Amino acid sequence: MSSPITYLVEKAVAGQRLTAEEGLRLLVSDRLALLGRGADAVARRLHPEPYRTYNIDRNINYTNICIGGCRFCAFSRRRGDPDGYVIRREELYQKIEETIALGGDQILLQGGMNPELDLPWYEDLLGDIRRRFPRVNIHAFSPPEVHHLSQISRLSIEEVLARLRAAGLDSLPGGGAEILVDRIRGAVSSCKVSADGWLEVCRRWHRMGGRGTATMMFGHLETLEERIEHLDRLRRLQDETGGFTAFICWTFQPGNTALADLPKRGAFEYLKTLAVARLYLDNYANLQASWVTQGLQIGQMALRFGANDMGSLMIEENVVAAAGTSFRTTEREIRRRIEEAGYTPRRRNVSYQIVEESWPRPQDTIVR
Repeated sequence: MSSPITYLVEKAVAGQRLTAEEGLRLLVSDRLALLGRGADAVARRLHPEPYRTYNIDRNINYTNICIGGCRFCAFSRRRGDPDGYVIRREELYQKIEETIALGGDQILLQGGMNPELDLPWYEDLLGDIRRRFPRVNIHAFSPPEVHHLSQISRLSIEEVLARLRAAGLDSLPGGGAEILVDRIRGAVSSCKVSADGWLEVCRRWHRMGGRGTATMMFGHLETLEERIEHLDRLRRLQDETGGFTAFICWTFQPGNTALADLPKRGAFEYLKTLAVARLYLDNYANLQASWVTQGLQIGQMALRFGANDMGSLMIEENVVAAAGTSFRTTEREIRRRIEEAGYTPRRRNVSYQIVEESWPRPQDTIVR
């Protein structure tokens, strides 16, 4: 007779939906190997193809000035801080040109909630990028940034999103979700949009026909029950809109933050949570590995714990690095790791369509 945990894993593998209570039982369990086998079986059912994917993009932080006051952030600066900045356009264009030269087809634009930047500034930014780089996907402005723009412009979320889209916005990143429970948001990011507000931005974007990602940063002040509540809220919104292309989770990096005394969560906690997410999020086609916070070896293992994508090569990354975690890699190395996991590596675009081209390219790509 199988154990209760085995039964729940088998239930998810068979394509039956888990309840929140059942998801919590899996998350409480320490049976990592069993959870991993189940998550891998679900990933193989959803993605029977012999390849696993990755993307090339660049995370460009257009400003680090922020009024959010998030206790988990080591990157942001207050207004008037000598280290505060707003990116110069010529520097931005150079970064995009370098990304294209290295095979990238997307830029991720995220920054702080800078009170000195109004909605027309964002529209001008998007318009300039679109005119100069018409084929680059602009994956930009997390739900908290959109909510902030709505507040300072005194326009509805839908109006702000419509104007950003008309200016050139292509897809919406899922940053700023952290844990979608207001108790946690009040403790770690009290000046940021509520859980309902984060979901509403995504809902409005999806209803406009937009697509985007969903995320979770875990391993700080949340309980396991709240971690499952986060997954459940994401699953319910995906049932409603179908607008999320992927789910990405990573562990909180405490270095240089106001929460630096918290323990740093390791590979066991990351892989277990990833596996439970794959078993629970039955309506999400894609799960990304988080090698940027865990390193390439654990990122490789994630391909056997429910992830079907290695995520981005991420030519540039500043936020996690500010917390003292900085992993580097090349495209050649990412491809090798996928091969060692038993798959053929394939580069994709933001829509998870395979990008066919010769390999290797003349220039190897490295994170800077």
